[in-house]
Amino acid sequence: MSVWTEANPSLQATLINQLNLQRGVMLESIIWILVMGFFVGQIARRMRMPALVGMVLVGIVLGPHLGNVIAPEVLGAADSLRAIAVMVILMKAGLGLDREKLSQQGTVALRLGFLPAACEAITIAFASMWLLQFDFATGLLLGCIIGAESPAVIVPGMLHLKNLGWGVKKGIPDAILTGSALSDVLLLLIFSLLLAFLSQSAATGITLPGGLILSPLQLLPFQIILQIGLGVFLGWFVAHLLVSLLTKQHWTQNAVQDALVTAGFVLLLVVLADDFPIFSGYLAVMTTGFCLIELDAPLARRLRSGFDSLWVMAEIVLFVLLGASIQVNALSHTLLIGLVILAIGTLIGRSLGWYLSTVGSNWSWKERLFLLPGNSAKATVQAAIGAIPLAQGIDGGETILALAVLSILVTAPLGAWAIPTFAPKLLERGEVDPTKVSVSRRTVLLAAIDTSPLATQVLTKVAELARRNDAEVVVLHVVQTVDPQGIERLRDEAKRILADVRYRFVTTRGLMPEEIVRTAQDYGVAEIVMGKRGHRSLDEVLVGSVSQAVLENSTMPVVVVNTEPGAVTS
Repeated sequence: MSVWTEANPSLQATLINQLNLQRGVMLESIIWILVMGFFVGQIARRMRMPALVGMVLVGIVLGPHLGNVIAPEVLGAADSLRAIAVMVILMKAGLGLDREKLSQQGTVALRLGFLPAACEAITIAFASMWLLQFDFATGLLLGCIIGAESPAVIVPGMLHLKNLGWGVKKGIPDAILTGSALSDVLLLLIFSLLLAFLSQSAATGITLPGGLILSPLQLLPFQIILQIGLGVFLGWFVAHLLVSLLTKQHWTQNAVQDALVTAGFVLLLVVLADDFPIFSGYLAVMTTGFCLIELDAPLARRLRSGFDSLWVMAEIVLFVLLGASIQVNALSHTLLIGLVILAIGTLIGRSLGWYLSTVGSNWSWKERLFLLPGNSAKATVQAAIGAIPLAQGIDGGETILALAVLSILVTAPLGAWAIPTFAPKLLERGEVDPTKVSVSRRTVLLAAIDTSPLATQVLTKVAELARRNDAEVVVLHVVQTVDPQGIERLRDEAKRILADVRYRFVTTRGLMPEEIVRTAQDYGVAEIVMGKRGHRSLDEVLVGSVSQAVLENSTMPVVVVNTEPGAVTS
């Protein structure tokens, strides 16, 4: 603080109060975004709608065009916060790609990266010339905005399908993920070229040795190759650097630090791509994740878990701020025409691109049809660049912004709903590869105990396994003789040993082996933990015993706890 303010205590106090007030308003805005975004998203999910629908609605209500609850400082940082969220989802996409499935598709993924987006952009250009009286350049500018695909919707949708096994046999989710990243590279480059041309600030090109001049249009193919090639190279380089730092030199001590360091490096790629637009930051981030799988699969698995956790918060911030950026009042005069243009672009232009992309592939007609719900969502790119033509004074900029807003409101929730809805109807289900995706399933363990002292050891062992795997426990006691006091002692012992583990205490009557196996099946148990008595060899004890009967009839692993301290047999 300057000497002048130090000499004016009242002014100094006023400035401090203003800073504290500003800080308080920003914190309130962040609280509103996270809390309201989460709960309204969950309400939407319980109503069988995508959670992002609720999050976008929260952003619209809290944003400057309705509630005006979010602080201007937070809105001013919206682009940076969205960049962080997009980085997280692109890294998740890269860590989920499967090289073998992509290689099986040949050029399909490459064609999906260029043909659907290009066909949709050109179709929208001609449709806007007819319906909006745009010239071709302005119409193509609109087409580049509308044609860009949203990683924020498509990536979670495709990873969800991979988790469930839909389309994985032919690598359909992998092809869509790769094509989506490539299409944004193409359209954003053409968008910047058209923007410079329409704002009359286009460069004259470059002069090669010999006096040959290349115009910006002639430079476009070289720019695309440079963006893709340099993006892939930088992603490959960062992946090698991360493996060296995190695995070989051991700069980190746990998975949280692994994810933190990796997020810092890949976010740097996104920032550098904005400052030096000679490579694709989106592609560089995805390549980093993809190369990490090939270089160090255990590290990739740890990072996959870490970025899954980061996405929980990033998703809320991304879609709430996306809703806050939507200018609903811009739709007043263009709603009907906008819907017609979106339909023409998707059903004619993009469909033609889908057909050309999958010609000669092994995709069935149902799998090709899945591209309609699976590869049409718009959101993040439209929110990022939709208002730029209006800000630069281009004729028709207000209409372009309105159609960008409309594309978000229509296709983002529709795509997020349609991907999981139509996948089971149009795709084949294959075997899930746990080395490529995070398979998040609820883990349940069963502890079979009786009233003997061995129950304490069984409960101790199952508590150890539950804490290690973040699992729930079913404590089963098969009643043989009426012993209320014994059962109550077991309840107290389970409450003491499993104090920090989610569990339920179950009692049944019947034959022990049958009841143990039946209860394990009813609760979808991953492992059964039970005990054996005596100091004889395991084979001698188990022949004809309850443990032997369970081992013979159970389809799930059985952990047998010995009465000898530390003796456990699986």
